[in-house]
Amino acid sequence: MDELAIDDLKLFGRVAALGSLSAVARERDVPVSQISRALSRIEKSCAARLVHRSTHGLTLSVEGETFLAYCQRIIGTFDELQGEFSSRAGAASGRVRVAASTVVAQYLLVPSLSELHRRHPRLSIDLEVSDRMADLVRDGLDIAIRTAAALPEHLVARRIGTLGRALYAAPSYAQAIGLPARPDELAAHRLITNSAAPHLNHWPFVIEGQASKHVAEGFWCCNDTGLAAEMVLQGLGIGRLSTIVAAPLLARGLLVPVLADCVDPQTVPLYAVMSSSRQRLPKIRACIDFWAERLGQA
Repeated sequence: MDELAIDDLKLFGRVAALGSLSAVARERDVPVSQISRALSRIEKSCAARLVHRSTHGLTLSVEGETFLAYCQRIIGTFDELQGEFSSRAGAASGRVRVAASTVVAQYLLVPSLSELHRRHPRLSIDLEVSDRMADLVRDGLDIAIRTAAALPEHLVARRIGTLGRALYAAPSYAQAIGLPARPDELAAHRLITNSAAPHLNHWPFVIEGQASKHVAEGFWCCNDTGLAAEMVLQGLGIGRLSTIVAAPLLARGLLVPVLADCVDPQTVPLYAVMSSSRQRLPKIRACIDFWAERLGQA
């Protein structure tokens, strides 16, 4: 086998994860032809066909599956080596790709970046924002911020905070329309619901020790948690928002709580999820330590 560079192994890993040369080209911002030539060079070096190409995309050959396993082990070892020497140098540096929901990114991560940069000026953050569940391997991510703790063996999670949800409105809505005194009065109000996650429209309450739910019918509806928060802020109606998002907005007088005495926030842990092979990297630890401190979990 001819000499292969670490970047060749990483490129092959992305080809295997994405199943498309064009997707890898877009990710690297290079022509597809450059990725195709690199893959051909890797196959020539291995003296084996690693990928089957068809009109439906790419699939790995048996040799490709074997090669991928070695790539992942070598890259993991290389990352650990980098982390070991970076730890001795005492500096966190490099680009960190972080996935989060729109609302967590907009109201939690983005406001924290200036302070993170002040502490670690050699760190660079690449935010991947979506309400869908990110796949760290397929999407080439370093960290995903999520609530789910059940993980495959190759991933680990660290708790960085807690996430609950409650009902809020803007002061302008409260002044113009008024606020409900009981959950059964919600039907008379303009409610803001989530079309992408219908389960979030089942608003839970605890009344005299008994659990109940109100299935919200949206006067306004959108498929993005960040946009829903903005709609509430604009005074369009009552919405169910994350408490970590609402807290600073409440402090600034931009939101008021709705039915706070009986809303069940259903608080759950908020995790930073990462690959077990990369958790020791200083750049990963620096980000997670910072966000855990910021959310009171350090």
